[in-house]
Amino acid sequence: MKPYRILLAEDEPFLGKVVKESLEKKGYEVVLAPDGQKALQLYAGGNFDLCIFDVMMPHKDGFTLAQQIRQGDSKTPVMFLTAKADIKDVTAGYASGGNDYLRKPFSLDELFLRVAELLRRSRSAPAETQDELMVGGYTFSQRRQELKGGDGVVQKLSHKECGLLLLLLQNKNEVLNRKDALLKLWGDDSFFNTRNMDVYITKLRKKLHNDASVEILNIRGYGYKLVC
Repeated sequence: MKPYRILLAEDEPFLGKVVKESLEKKGYEVVLAPDGQKALQLYAGGNFDLCIFDVMMPHKDGFTLAQQIRQGDSKTPVMFLTAKADIKDVTAGYASGGNDYLRKPFSLDELFLRVAELLRRSRSAPAETQDELMVGGYTFSQRRQELKGGDGVVQKLSHKECGLLLLLLQNKNEVLNRKDALLKLWGDDSFFNTRNMDVYITKLRKKLHNDASVEILNIRGYGYKLVC
């Protein structure tokens, strides 16, 4: 079986070498970039199954790098490695298109578990057979990560907003279990991720507010329900 290919962007030479060699011992093929700009160049020329980006890098930081990749790729999982632990930084990471966030210092065993889980979830995700979906009077494009209103106004969606809206649509007029959504989009149902998802629900409500026929209801103690 062909090994999974991982793009690793880390500007600390020693840490980059350790992580690269450790992942390679686990059977992964790892390409190491010393900064964000080089990582973007390598990404364009490679076929990667997973990206692992340090946040604070020269030339291009990890969040900007993820945002640029997400402009044309909504599927490849992205994990951030960072010493920044502030909640607003974690939120910014998810908003830029990240799927996971590992704080430094971290154990290699935890890294291996996170990598395996992201790859498993990526491989088990159902294929998207239809790009444009209707949400009331809005047209939702997964590929372009856009929400277009009946008036022609286009709103850009973050990676997490796209994933959450898709889950709500897949369960339209039924209750989306909060825990199931958290596990699919964030990988765990911790209190912090629960609050984070609430923030994204609020953002989606604001973007859909011009159509009175569309509602995202909070089903207390269980989850959310998209009515449209």
